[in-house]
Amino acid sequence: MVQKNINIKNKRAKFEYEFIDTYVAGIVLAGTEIKSIREGKASIAQSFCEFNDKGELFVINMQVDEYSHAYHFNHRPKAERKLLLNRGELRKLRKEVTTTGLTIVPLNLFINDRGLAKVKIALAKGKKLYDKRETIKDRDNKRNLDRIKKSFNN
Repeated sequence: MVQKNINIKNKRAKFEYEFIDTYVAGIVLAGTEIKSIREGKASIAQSFCEFNDKGELFVINMQVDEYSHAYHFNHRPKAERKLLLNRGELRKLRKEVTTTGLTIVPLNLFINDRGLAKVKIALAKGKKLYDKRETIKDRDNKRNLDRIKKSFNN
């Protein structure tokens, strides 16, 4: 069964990293990979992005389950998949990663209006433990404030 809108998110990324800049990249897929993604059988929870020797950007550790209706022409579930960005964006990202030690993290995987798979990636800086505690505290405070506002309005 093919779902209409596919939006697979990396929920841990917001907790683990502080985002500096975001990009939308195309992704090179095999036929069975796109069919599996359209069924919603993919995960980017443990994935990250890396440059190879030629300066191409790849998403590593992205899980795309095997397509159920394919037999011996199926893909590897954890294969490296090439990301498509324009040359200027790739050059800028590579410079940031090599000079300042930032990370490129996939935020979500989606299918656009034309039926193409896209990945929203972010140039990110890893949070320290105290930053994570601060995030948890802010989230709890916001939840309590919303609860108080809701009870006050009723």
